[in-house]
Amino acid sequence: MDATLHEIAAALGAGKVVPYLGPELLEQGGEPIVPATFEALASRLSARVTVPFKIRTNMTAAAQYIENFKHRKTLVAVMKEIFQPTVAPSALHLYFASLPNLPLLVDTWYDAAASFALLGRPSWGQIQGVSRAEHRDVWVKYYDADGAESGESQAEKWGTVLYKPFGSIAPAANFIVSDSDFVEVLTEIDIQTPIPPQVQALRGGRRFLFVGCHFRNQLERAYARQIIKRSGDGPHWAVLPGELTKNEVKFLEEQNIQRLDMTPADFFVALYGLQAAA
Repeated sequence: MDATLHEIAAALGAGKVVPYLGPELLEQGGEPIVPATFEALASRLSARVTVPFKIRTNMTAAAQYIENFKHRKTLVAVMKEIFQPTVAPSALHLYFASLPNLPLLVDTWYDAAASFALLGRPSWGQIQGVSRAEHRDVWVKYYDADGAESGESQAEKWGTVLYKPFGSIAPAANFIVSDSDFVEVLTEIDIQTPIPPQVQALRGGRRFLFVGCHFRNQLERAYARQIIKRSGDGPHWAVLPGELTKNEVKFLEEQNIQRLDMTPADFFVALYGLQAAA
């Protein structure tokens, strides 16, 4: 384990690793003020708009029901209400944001904690996935560090790209959350069309570090598989505590991902200790 941690720390310092953050990272500071799992978000959606009992724990299905029967604007309004509270960056958010060489950071949840962590960087911007129900002709939107809408040519100049494939509450409340949202993306993602060219270029030759992620459902695995496609040879790493499902074990083996059986909080302490010792 120590050798692996040293390898990760060295690769992070050299800008050869892409941190890939999941919603469970928000649980490290105690009870999160916004939902931090697919199931928790489904419950919050169902608490605001009545949905059939059988889909109350299914995030994408609950969101689709709201979109179909209450309109897309209602779904967006509910998502904005749920994720409006300001989520403070965790210690790991701040650690990654402090790295002198951080070309790409992937964050697969709807909060803005990663954006807040990056505010002190001299040159950065974010690329967010957007719903085709609202933006028929594009897969992503670009925003500079001040939250102003930008463009692909400007993004090529950013020192750090924050990629939010599901969208984000900030700055413009873009959400890929319903069944139809994800069907649109997954139909094309195998040929990489929804993944912005900057992300495709920056992942080349780099390894991925998954933190706060699980791979229990097909959606989580599909996004991770396609985002790391054509990246470095690996192995990649995943901070994954506790018991894994058979599908998770199989996925890690298929994608050459080495598991670290420790919590994100313990992982941060270990990384910080190595940094302090150096």
